[in-house]
Amino acid sequence: MSVKIRLQRHGKKGKPYYWIIAADARSKRDGKYIEKLGAYNPNTNPATIELDVDSAVKWLQNGAQPTDTVRGILSYKGALLKNHLAGGVRKGALTEEQAEAKFAAWLDEKAGKVGAKTDGLAKAEADAKAKAFEAEKAANEARIAANAPVEEEVSEEVVEETTEAAATAEETSKEEEE
Repeated sequence: MSVKIRLQRHGKKGKPYYWIIAADARSKRDGKYIEKLGAYNPNTNPATIELDVDSAVKWLQNGAQPTDTVRGILSYKGALLKNHLAGGVRKGALTEEQAEAKFAAWLDEKAGKVGAKTDGLAKAEADAKAKAFEAEKAANEARIAANAPVEEEVSEEVVEETTEAAATAEETSKEEEE
């Protein structure tokens, strides 16, 4: 029985959510699986990946073949590196402590890169909001400026008409008194 590490689709239409599984190569895409190794959500930026690295390494050492997409995910999370370092330990090129130190250093570096991307995305979003706010503010000021002269002309005409009406009313009242 050949085993593949592949994705199993879940989620609704247009919003995919995948499980990372170890399954018999002959089983259906969304059919039976041997073990669930993690989850992958491509809808977020950056993509959310939860992976049991030790189980993935165990399956890789037992001969499971990852699909192309899963190979990228395993590489991103460090499972392929850990498998490579475990091979070096088996051959005697490294000690277990050296392999763990290299893997920990790689994880720290990777966490820094992911954190920088997240910060960059948050900053870009904040800049976009600020730019949109300024554009909206300018549009509101332009609209207010366009409406303001019309109101002033109307108010001046009303004041003139009111003044004329008051003067006429005074003349009429004086004539009636006489």
